[in-house]
Amino acid sequence: MIRIYGIREKLNPIKSKLSDVINSCMVDALQFPENKRAHRFFPMDVSDFYSPEGRSDAYTIIEISLIEGRTVQAKKKLIHLLFQRIESELGIAPIDVEITVFDSPASNWGFRGMTGDEAALDYSINV
Repeated sequence: MIRIYGIREKLNPIKSKLSDVINSCMVDALQFPENKRAHRFFPMDVSDFYSPEGRSDAYTIIEISLIEGRTVQAKKKLIHLLFQRIESELGIAPIDVEITVFDSPASNWGFRGMTGDEAALDYSINV
């Protein structure tokens, strides 16, 4: 589950491409299936989106929720790939991107009518 926040006028025109970039990073760093895309965009009015000093109006926040099990190395690879590809493919400098990865136990997740620890996944979370 991925949430992306940004200023409406900057985020809306790039949503599709940003989703593609994020998905490619998830596939490459965490071995996610290519069709496993759960991205939620939150385009915000500039008056509702405060940013740290030194950021531009392209400032973007990405929050990634995962079932725990990924190694520190895999999560760091994901973060570095996101910074690199967002800059190279969308022209947004790393200073304007903030990424947080949240891990929670499988038992805290619910989908397809069951909890995450009851589900048989078609991909590994232990990467």
